[in-house]
Amino acid sequence: MTRMAAGQRHRLRFVLNGAAVDRECEPRMLLTDFIRHEIGATGTHVGCEHGVCGACTVSIDGRPARACLTLALQAEGCEVRTVESLAGGPDRLGVLQAAFRRNHALQCGFCTAGILMSLDTLLARRPDATEAEIRDVLTGHLCRCTGYAPIVKAALEAAAELKGETSREPVDA
Repeated sequence: MTRMAAGQRHRLRFVLNGAAVDRECEPRMLLTDFIRHEIGATGTHVGCEHGVCGACTVSIDGRPARACLTLALQAEGCEVRTVESLAGGPDRLGVLQAAFRRNHALQCGFCTAGILMSLDTLLARRPDATEAEIRDVLTGHLCRCTGYAPIVKAALEAAAELKGETSREPVDA
C-alpha cells in the first residue's frame, strides 16, 4: 500500500456543469468542499455531512450522489452537475425550478438544491414519473419547512411540462 504524504495534492480533471475543471486537491477533500471552496459553486449545500439529509446531492454521470460522501478525486473523468446547471439561461429559471417557484415548493431553501438535483435526474430517466416514484425519491431528503406536498405538486407539473403536455413562458430568476 502506498502512503501519501500529508499535504500532497493530486491533479483532478472532470466536467462541472459543462465546463472543464483541471485543478489539484488533497486526497481527503470532499466533493462538496471542492465544488464550494475551490470552484466557488455554492449552490450545493452542506447539511448533515453524513449523507442523510440530501442537501448536498449532485449528479455524477447522470446519477444522483451525495457530494458529502464523495471524495473529490472520485469525480476524476466524470460529468458532475450541480443545481447551477438547471438554470434556463442567465437570470432564467429552469423548468423544475420555475415549477418550484410557482407552487411555493421551498421555504428556507436549504434542502432545495439537493431535492432539485434528485428530481432532475429522476425526470431525465423517467419523464413520465408517477407521484409514487417522486415521493420515493423524496424519501432521501429531509425538508423541515414544506411538508413535501408542494414539492410533489411542482415535480408533477414540471414532468408534464417536460413531456410537452403543457408549456409556460421562461421565468426570470
